[in-house]
Amino acid sequence: MSSAPHFTAASLRRGAIACLPLLPSTLIFGAVLGVLATQRGLSLGELLFMSLTVFAGSAQFVSVDLWRETIPSLTIIVATIVINLRYVLIGASLRPVFRGRPLWVKICGMHMVADENWAMTMAQEETPIPGFLLGGGIFLAIVWGTGNTMGYLLAGGIPDPNVYALDFAFTAIFAALTVGMWKGQADLLPWIAAAIGSIVGHYLLPGTWSILAGAGAGVVVSALTWKGDTPGNQNNDATRPQTDLSPTDGPYSPSPRAGE
Repeated sequence: MSSAPHFTAASLRRGAIACLPLLPSTLIFGAVLGVLATQRGLSLGELLFMSLTVFAGSAQFVSVDLWRETIPSLTIIVATIVINLRYVLIGASLRPVFRGRPLWVKICGMHMVADENWAMTMAQEETPIPGFLLGGGIFLAIVWGTGNTMGYLLAGGIPDPNVYALDFAFTAIFAALTVGMWKGQADLLPWIAAAIGSIVGHYLLPGTWSILAGAGAGVVVSALTWKGDTPGNQNNDATRPQTDLSPTDGPYSPSPRAGE
């Protein structure tokens, strides 16, 4: 068991400062989620509670879009789980960070993990520490929640969001996210499978189950075509931190993640 402090003010501050360049994009994407939340009838309290407890932007975008009385809660729960499956790999990559730490440190640290502060943590030259990871996560969560509030209050002053094409915001967000998620040729077959699964599901399944059909098809094909981290297949290393950070994941990862 490590005798060093698990979280120090200095490490928390360094983690927050490292994520400072992400402030504008996090704020904007958080505001978009706030606007969408008003269209789906969520209260500001419900939205902020979701951001605090889920903290995964991509999953939140999907959940808010599915937030209708006619859609079973199970659909939203399953969709959230599928979208956040990447955190299984992210959590595995953080094993050195939490090695020898007590359970409460692991829980606090992992809850505040977003794609961005994870990448920043893993890119550190020295041995990564939980405080750095948590500091970045807290910073992103505060900015994300602030953006949610701004967007929610702004949308409240818009009589008809459809006039400004705000009803298209969800579709536009995920269209942009798709570009940032492309990792190379290894993604081609899973993407094709996901597209086919979604199209078939749209015509054969009720409601929004086509989303899960597409996701399931993509996951299955990805697993079947996985070749590991070989010299000719380095793009498949899902646990390697990306240095090209973009506002497509993390808490708005939307890929969706405060969040994803």
